[in-house]
Amino acid sequence: MATSTTGHGRAVAAADRVSKPQARTAAKRESILRAAMEIFGSRGYSGATLSEIAEQAGMTHAGVLHHFGSKENLLIAMLKYRDGVATNGVSQQEQVEGPAFLGHLVDTVNENVKRPGVVQTYTVISGEAVTDEHPAQEFVRDRLAGLRVKLQGVIGETTDRPADDPEVREAASTIIAVMDGLQIQWLLDPGSVDMARAVEVVIDELIERLATGEAAPPAVDRAARVIAAAHPG
Repeated sequence: MATSTTGHGRAVAAADRVSKPQARTAAKRESILRAAMEIFGSRGYSGATLSEIAEQAGMTHAGVLHHFGSKENLLIAMLKYRDGVATNGVSQQEQVEGPAFLGHLVDTVNENVKRPGVVQTYTVISGEAVTDEHPAQEFVRDRLAGLRVKLQGVIGETTDRPADDPEVREAASTIIAVMDGLQIQWLLDPGSVDMARAVEVVIDELIERLATGEAAPPAVDRAARVIAAAHPG
């Protein structure tokens, strides 16, 4: 029996032929990015090789270069992938905005406990990035600056304060510092700290202080009183 093909049918078929290779390419790149996360996390940028990453991803060194061009490009793509940002044809994850972002931070910490390799990768690369001419330095600096600005907006909205209030800016920097610092402790001794709980406590305390305007008395003064009481006269 003869069949007819409409113009619409031909368009759908053509689109399907394009979308399938694109999907396969994205899947290959995501596989490389996951391998890069593991190898960069365990060996650092300098110690890792594209050959190791290629082997981990089940492809050739040339295949990795075909998709990412260079080791430096792969590193930056991997860091974007870790943050859920669209990169090299791999789709972006849904981003959380507004006051809900504070709860999202705690949820992220809970998720990170289940993926120590991801935590290790970020910790190693961000530590290396402070060195001169490290290829990820600009990315890490911009990421921290962007996160700080986003947190300032969220904290300001939550506490009814201007985002550029110095105390709001300090609170944003403190939350980032606590999260990154706890990751180091947890990686070295997982049983020593409850990261999610610690982050939640710090966020709660900072938000309450900014919202009410009631600052806790300086800890050094309290310590001095304890010492004085223990050694009267």
